[in-house]
Amino acid sequence: MRHHFTRLSSYSLAPVAVLALILGSSLPSRAQQVLDGMAAVVNSDIITYSQMRGLVSEKERMLQSQLKGDELTNKIKEVRLAAINDLIDRQLILQEFKTKGYQIPDYFVDQRVSTIIREEFGGDRQAFLRTLQAQEYTLDRFKQLEKDKIIVQEMRRSAIKGAININENQIEDYYKEHAEQYSTPEQIKLRMLVIRGSGDNAGPRRMIEEIREKIVGGAEFGDLAKMYSQGSEQESGGDWGWVDRKKMNEDLTKVAFNLKPGQVSKVIEISGSYYLLFVEAKKVATFKPLKELHDEIEKTLMQTERQRLQEAWIKKLRKPAFIKIY
Repeated sequence: MRHHFTRLSSYSLAPVAVLALILGSSLPSRAQQVLDGMAAVVNSDIITYSQMRGLVSEKERMLQSQLKGDELTNKIKEVRLAAINDLIDRQLILQEFKTKGYQIPDYFVDQRVSTIIREEFGGDRQAFLRTLQAQEYTLDRFKQLEKDKIIVQEMRRSAIKGAININENQIEDYYKEHAEQYSTPEQIKLRMLVIRGSGDNAGPRRMIEEIREKIVGGAEFGDLAKMYSQGSEQESGGDWGWVDRKKMNEDLTKVAFNLKPGQVSKVIEISGSYYLLFVEAKKVATFKPLKELHDEIEKTLMQTERQRLQEAWIKKLRKPAFIKIY
């Protein structure tokens, strides 16, 4: 199992600080004096502003590099509220553990710490302790953080204990509902030549008819598209690459997908402009059979059901609780 704890040559304990915040615990006193304010109350417990900031600071820096103005302000509000609600849920879980009178043996926590020292610090206990000291953490404090983490993990797991049964009908229904996700649509490799119309002038129509005759007579479509096309893909010889039925408007799509490879369309007039289409190759639609996807879909549905059960459990914990967000 990966831990929120990373061995760094500078003995930075930022991941541990993040772990503390995630579990609803407090920062060292000096940091509290600078950062803390009341963000929420959960029954008799307080969630501090610094705890929330510890969860969102990295995400906020990313948002500040991407957004501005009201959009940035609104997104930051959304991220902060989500973080506070996450902390509220975690605190409710810890409170529920205490209310139920559950206990975690000390040796569970000692084993977890020993694993961290072995896996993240190469077994160097002194390096681990120096890292704690550099961040003003005591060993007892760190053990409490790990204990809280174990509590949250195990309480979430026990909330959905028991077999989750996904039947075959559910799997088949999901497969049908997400058919596009498991298929590749029919595609054509298309070139297009466009001549823009000019009012009642018959010249553009005659011009594209003459171009079509040359193509039927053996001239290369791409060469003529480079010379005459007024479309966006002129420089590439009208090459649109591989396209499916959603790529173009309905009139062009209907004609294009009825062409055989190597066939040029008749002149198509749309809104006063003229089009020639040329299909170089085709790919038929492909579908992954259900038997290949059965286990993957079952796993997805089980994860969705676990999430639903956990959300229902948290909702149940929230219902009688006193919760206030500032």
